[in-house]
Amino acid sequence: MKLSNLRPAEGSVKTSKRIGRGQGSGRGGTSTKGHKGAQSRTGYKIKMGFEGGQMPLQRRIPKFGFTNINKIYSKAINLDVLQNLVDTKNIFDIDFDVLYTNGLVSKSDVVKVLGRGELKSKINVKLNSFSKTASDAITSLGGTFEIVK
Repeated sequence: MKLSNLRPAEGSVKTSKRIGRGQGSGRGGTSTKGHKGAQSRTGYKIKMGFEGGQMPLQRRIPKFGFTNINKIYSKAINLDVLQNLVDTKNIFDIDFDVLYTNGLVSKSDVVKVLGRGELKSKINVKLNSFSKTASDAITSLGGTFEIVK
């Protein structure tokens, strides 16, 4: 094998259509764009959701529901995730920065600790909120939890 005889794999490279190169090519004249209309002209761009003048789907389907602008959505972190941090990284003091550096939460998240899984180690946790089962599990092993706003 030499640089002079390198070729792409068979069938991986297609030759492009040469349009607008005269009548004899079979793709001259209108250059495969048909006759007249917006699609044959330069600068044509269809709006997203446009259905040719038919009432688009997004306007046919009724609006419903309600979004409360004051609701605070929490990112749930369970006890088994905290135990996994203790087992793999040997971290016993857990706060938002620890969860962020390990890729478990994003910068703008509000974190709530939930009680799924089993906690086997004594840990100290400082996060936004805790469920009753999570706080009981943490304190039963001698650990502490602190609510940080």
